[in-house]
Amino acid sequence: MQPITDSDRFVLRKIYASTRAEEMAAVPWTEQEKEDFLQFQFDAQHKYYLEHFPRAAFDLILLDDKPIGRLYIDRRQDEIRLIDIALLPEHRGSGLGSAIMKEILAEGEEAGLLVRIHVEHNNPAMRLYLRLGFEKIEEQGVYHLMEWSPHTHRKETQSDV
Repeated sequence: MQPITDSDRFVLRKIYASTRAEEMAAVPWTEQEKEDFLQFQFDAQHKYYLEHFPRAAFDLILLDDKPIGRLYIDRRQDEIRLIDIALLPEHRGSGLGSAIMKEILAEGEEAGLLVRIHVEHNNPAMRLYLRLGFEKIEEQGVYHLMEWSPHTHRKETQSDV
């Protein structure tokens, strides 16, 4: 992991755009219109995250010193809030996202904190979150607020012994 800087905007935008590729394939826009739209959306999201999560860690995920994703996380007194996690397509399904999530859950376990994330209803990563023990606790428009509890996790682990 490496904290983002202003010079990372191009790669961050590429990571963001990769999460919207399926959606963009379905619209009848020119490539320039898609590019302009994605730039506008990225800029708005990036600004929102920086303004609304001033104490969060905004990191690039690195593999062999090359950026392959982003992890934005807000460590609060009462919870760990995953603002965003995204990997470039060629690194999805490789186990890397699962490993990162397990590290975050171990942090939550150690601190006794809930881990929460908003996930779009149709996000393929939903299967991973459910497999890791997240539960849907609230619907918020196109998102589910999902929560992982160290207390529930401890009970399940103890009953497995």
